[in-house]
Amino acid sequence: MDLAALVFATGWASGVNAWATVGVLGIVARAGGSEWVPAGFGDWGVIGLSLGMFTIEFVVDKVPWLDSAWDGISTVVRPVVGAVVAWKLAEYGGELDPALLAFLGGGTALASHGVKSGVRAAVNTSPEPFSNAALSVGEDVSVVAVVLLALAHPWVALAVTAVALVLGVSLFLWLWRAVRRARSRRRERRE
Repeated sequence: MDLAALVFATGWASGVNAWATVGVLGIVARAGGSEWVPAGFGDWGVIGLSLGMFTIEFVVDKVPWLDSAWDGISTVVRPVVGAVVAWKLAEYGGELDPALLAFLGGGTALASHGVKSGVRAAVNTSPEPFSNAALSVGEDVSVVAVVLLALAHPWVALAVTAVALVLGVSLFLWLWRAVRRARSRRRERRE
């Protein structure tokens, strides 16, 4: 059952940054650092593609509104990557049905992607650019940390990512309420 916890955590990470997730898994596979990661992740083509796409996302994610456009495209990409990562981990781990774990990984990726996209869209309403860049860097660091944690301690990573999802939904709701209140006040001042 450690595999289900690993799939949940890597699904969460894929929803935040799919390319960083695959890149970290690839580097770990190449280094021979985990019995969980299939060797195919360590292929230089997989590592190169994922790190190249991560670099593009790293830059795009720092630009307000452009990051939301990227998130729109990623609405398809991130859950698919989460499902494929889960399927590959399930095939390699062999404990549970790969289709069931793919559903878990893709579903978790879709949930964390939704939270990320919503929070980023709310943060984009801020007039200063620094919060967007800081949030983006924090997301990237958290993805790397969660994937490495999941490989070492899958249940701890599951707990961390489950809490992150709940906190993310709470933050999203709070930010959108704040944005609506600010817009309402601006309209009232104009009238």
